Amino acid sequence: MTKFIGTGVALITPFNADLSIDFDALERLVEYNIANGTDYLVISGTTGESVTVTPEEKKELIAFIAKINNGRLPLVLGIGGNNTASVINEIKATDFSTIDGVLSVSPYYSKPTQEGIYQHFKAISAVTPRPIILYNVPGRTSSNMSPETTLRLAKDCDNIVAVKEAGNNVHQYLELLRTKPEDFLVLSGDDDLALGVALAGGSGVISVIGQALPKEFSEMIRLGIAGKAKEAYDIHFKLMPITGLIFSENNPSGIKAVLSALEISKLHVRLPLVEATDNLQARIKSELKNLGKS
Repeated sequence: MTKFIGTGVALITPFNADLSIDFDALERLVEYNIANGTDYLVISGTTGESVTVTPEEKKELIAFIAKINNGRLPLVLGIGGNNTASVINEIKATDFSTIDGVLSVSPYYSKPTQEGIYQHFKAISAVTPRPIILYNVPGRTSSNMSPETTLRLAKDCDNIVAVKEAGNNVHQYLELLRTKPEDFLVLSGDDDLALGVALAGGSGVISVIGQALPKEFSEMIRLGIAGKAKEAYDIHFKLMPITGLIFSENNPSGIKAVLSALEISKLHVRLPLVEATDNLQARIKSELKNLGKS
């Protein structure tokens, strides 16, 4: 699945002051990423505040991004949840004509067993017309999808082609890379570990910071996949401070502060999230200045 190799970015959903979707900012963001080396775009992930975007707004986001993108980059759509039947119904109701893949999060809150996770994704796989990227993020779901479950799904379901692993667990990444089928993609969901994963044999990243610094971040990942460690780490070390800053309060408030400083979009988030504090905004602006971005 070469479409999903490299740097994908989990797009924010920009908002106006009244918390309606800021489509002008969204157009700027998409064009900025296309122009600066991003390999594919992810719609309606965690960073897109998917839990507070209505079904009607989600349809609007898909249509708008697809129109602006106009086939230039692959598009991945987030469809997941902890009600398997509801996820299946959403998949059946979705127009996939402009969508290249589905990103589906492991069931949250319910804390299913590994067998429950397996059966959830097996049922979703049976009705999904596009390749599926599994998404394991234990810090948000309160349960970890084990490498054994991930690889069982990869073996049993032909359209499950990748996993976005975001457990911030180096051993789990390495276990996946050690035992995965040759054509199965391991993607980092942890920006701070993404280069190490690429150098170890991973296929790239679905990134948060990448949408604000696409030229630098995507080049780092390309170098990592090519095994050019020194050149890649030269970029990694420069990006380390701002990568840490964007996650210091919450995501996506941090990345929205970066994009605000770059004059691409505004700070606004929907409750229960709150905007980045003045202190964090100041630190982000200072670090962008260090990177020559202001």
